[in-house]
Amino acid sequence: MFGMPGGWEWLVILIVALLIFGKRLPEVMRSVGKGIVEFKKGLKGVEDEAEKASETKKLEPGPSKKEG
Repeated sequence: MFGMPGGWEWLVILIVALLIFGKRLPEVMRSVGKGIVEFKKGLKGVEDEAEKASETKKLEPGPSKKEG
């Protein structure tokens, strides 16, 4: 239904952003960029923890079954 905006849509979005934020736009975009970086760091941390947990689970010996 809705896809990524094309060239004209980005232009309209930029004009609207300039009208709304004006001189504060660089500050707002900087804050958005920092937020994205922090989100990616947090996501990477969660991925690392999940990977460590799965590796630990693989290394732990399971219950042994005795044949006989």
